[in-house]
Amino acid sequence: MAASPIDWTQWQGVIHATLMFIVKGERILLIEKKRGLGAGKINGPGGKLDPGETPLQSVIRETQEELLITPSTPRKLGELWFAMSDSPDIFCHVYRSDDYTGVPTETDEAVPVWTALDAIPYHRMWEDDQHWLPLLLNESPFLGRFVFEGESMIWMEMTTGIVW
Repeated sequence: MAASPIDWTQWQGVIHATLMFIVKGERILLIEKKRGLGAGKINGPGGKLDPGETPLQSVIRETQEELLITPSTPRKLGELWFAMSDSPDIFCHVYRSDDYTGVPTETDEAVPVWTALDAIPYHRMWEDDQHWLPLLLNESPFLGRFVFEGESMIWMEMTTGIVW
C-alpha cells in the first residue's frame, strides 16, 4: 500500500470515543446503529467521551445508554485512529468484555444484534472492522490507523503486540 497521506506523528483525534464488544461463548453482541455517524451500520456500542470522563467510564456509560446493560470487567484491547474527509478525526479506544449484567434492550440509539463469531456481518459494517475485529476476538492488542474518504477506506495500517 502507498505511503500514508497523513503524518501520524502530528495527528491528533478531535473526537475521543469508545467501542465495546461483548463476547459470550461463540457469539458477539453487536448493535444496529439507529442515528448519528454510521446510522444503519452494524457496530459495537460506544460513543464520545464526556468532559472529564475516562475511556473506561465512557465505554461503560455508552453501553448502558445504548443497550441498557453493564459490561463486566471490560479491558482495552485496541486503539483506532481515523482521519476522516467529511467529519472530525476520531481517536477511539476499543474494549472487550466477556460478560454483562442486565438484558440487552433496544433503545432510541441501537438495536441489539447477537451474531455467531463465524457469521459477523462485515458487509454491513465499516470497512476497517474486518481488519481489527478478528484481533479483538483473539485477544491480540492492536493499533489501527485508517484514512477515509466519505465511507470508503483509502489507506490503512495495523500494528499488533501493543501493550495498553
